[in-house]
Amino acid sequence: MLLLALDTATPAVTVALHDGTDVIASSSQVDARRHGELLLPAVDRVLAEAGLKLDAVTGVVVGTGPGPYTGLRVGLMTADTFGLALGVPVHGVCTLDGLAYAADIDKAPFVVATDARRKEVYWATYADSRTRLTDPAVDRPADIAERVAGLPAVGAGALLYPDTFPQAHEPEHVSAAALAALAAERLAAGEELPAPRPLYLRRPDAQVPKNYKVVTPK
Repeated sequence: MLLLALDTATPAVTVALHDGTDVIASSSQVDARRHGELLLPAVDRVLAEAGLKLDAVTGVVVGTGPGPYTGLRVGLMTADTFGLALGVPVHGVCTLDGLAYAADIDKAPFVVATDARRKEVYWATYADSRTRLTDPAVDRPADIAERVAGLPAVGAGALLYPDTFPQAHEPEHVSAAALAALAAERLAAGEELPAPRPLYLRRPDAQVPKNYKVVTPK
């Protein structure tokens, strides 16, 4: 097994290789505006670090969000392209699940919250690092304060809103290393991972104007 994992659902552009036992190479850069520019060089970098070629990859793992439309689709489209070109399966893993897997929290349940912009967070609750209790959602922190009261939390969303998440912990962003390790563990257990379908949870910022006039040549 050689899994190529990548995620662009958060400001982190993150890539990793996992050989079925351990992560053998990884790269993460935080830049919310350069996902498309940074992703492929990061793939080249981890392959070079591992001393491998792309055709050695036997499967692709991609974070499915939730995340902003523009950044998220960069990773998903790249993963689909690699899968088609190499003839290998592409597996989706919820980005929040990757953060939960990497969290070092003894107390459970806990919350994972990432920055959804617009003064909102993407979030879900977890029984432990491998078990999600609720579906991913997007809300204003104040609107979920009662539901998450007293729970520790991880992620950039938790760190941004200490009034709602006073027990906020690292990691801030997801790592492809965690996604790859989680996917490898589930695959080894015989689990079927979901298809790489995006969890947008809301419409993109760019919208077609309403009541616009169609101009046609005479």
